[in-house]
Amino acid sequence: MNDHLWDPGTTGVLRLPSGRLVRGRGLRHPLPEGPAPAFGVYLLGKEPPAVSWEARWVRWPDFWLPADRAAAAGALREAWERAEAERVEVACGGGVGRTGTALACLAVLDGVPGDEAVAYVRAHYKARAVETPWQRRYVARFRKGG
Repeated sequence: MNDHLWDPGTTGVLRLPSGRLVRGRGLRHPLPEGPAPAFGVYLLGKEPPAVSWEARWVRWPDFWLPADRAAAAGALREAWERAEAERVEVACGGGVGRTGTALACLAVLDGVPGDEAVAYVRAHYKARAVETPWQRRYVARFRKGG
């Protein structure tokens, strides 16, 4: 196994159709044991605590959508690109709604049709992922092009 990637059996790790592995998690829970991410995207209404790895903060209030959709799309595209060769995590407070929405957008970047991405993430990450109707619409309208 590549030491720069997640172990696919690790809790919260989503395997995208291309084989890329991305860890989703909730920041209200303790940091999982094992290797640290190389890159993280943090989806919170306020700036997250500092971490020892490279990170991007996307202002994204709980149960809502990103405040700056272009910035969110850029951070998610970077996460998807880096997940090919690095340990990448995406996290919000609970690891379900915003994280699930972002993971579904990564699935779209990975080739899953927008109208199937929520079901993909619910089947392979968490059954309750993507919590609101507007989050589901955001994923359905998310485009590979940005």
